[in-house]
Amino acid sequence: MRAFLTVIIATLLSVSAADMCGQWRLSKAGKYIVYNNLWNQNTATSGSQCTGVDKISGSTVAWHTSYSWAGAPTQVKSYSNAALVFSKKQIKNIKSIPTTMKYSYSYSGTLIADVAYDLFTSSTATGSNEYEIMIWLAAYGGAGPISSTGKAIATVTIGGNSFKLYKGPNGSTTVYSFVATKTITNFSADLLQFFTYLVKNQAFPSTQYLTTLEAGTEPFTGSNAKMTVSAYSAAVN
Repeated sequence: MRAFLTVIIATLLSVSAADMCGQWRLSKAGKYIVYNNLWNQNTATSGSQCTGVDKISGSTVAWHTSYSWAGAPTQVKSYSNAALVFSKKQIKNIKSIPTTMKYSYSYSGTLIADVAYDLFTSSTATGSNEYEIMIWLAAYGGAGPISSTGKAIATVTIGGNSFKLYKGPNGSTTVYSFVATKTITNFSADLLQFFTYLVKNQAFPSTQYLTTLEAGTEPFTGSNAKMTVSAYSAAVN
């Protein structure tokens, strides 16, 4: 028993200590993969970012990311996130997408960043992205979503929270962004409700396959910033 406990303690220590700072570094955490994902770091004049897993408890993961980025304040630098590993399903065959996310954010000076879920769909389970659905829980410092007009096309209430809906293209992908009208730091909802709204009101095809479900933060600029996710869970049923 003592040896078994030693293994558990060692595992927990290694999880909390192993921050990853490389551009494409990742860490498997239960049914999630936590990514550092510095996909657009070359737009920064200076900066760096590191991400780590703090704890795994059943279907819930706790993780954090720390960064400083300067330059190009209209450009996202990265998207550190926790991605759910799941079987791809057509929207019409999904019964629920329950999720919770509780986090805090600290920084020095001025921050431009968002905290958002990022979901992708395709007409086949293995196809390229056709639609991107973002659910912004926070928009710090004037961060704004992709939009064809710069104006919201609707205001909707889902799961007791108010969101402004924006629409625009990102290459060949159509992007819908639900941006919370006030910062949400403790979020619990069924993400299927967002798809139900789009199917009913935006002619979104329910035959699309959900292929990606992630949640994290997109920094534009910030100094000594840290997002700490104390609890994140998601499932596709």
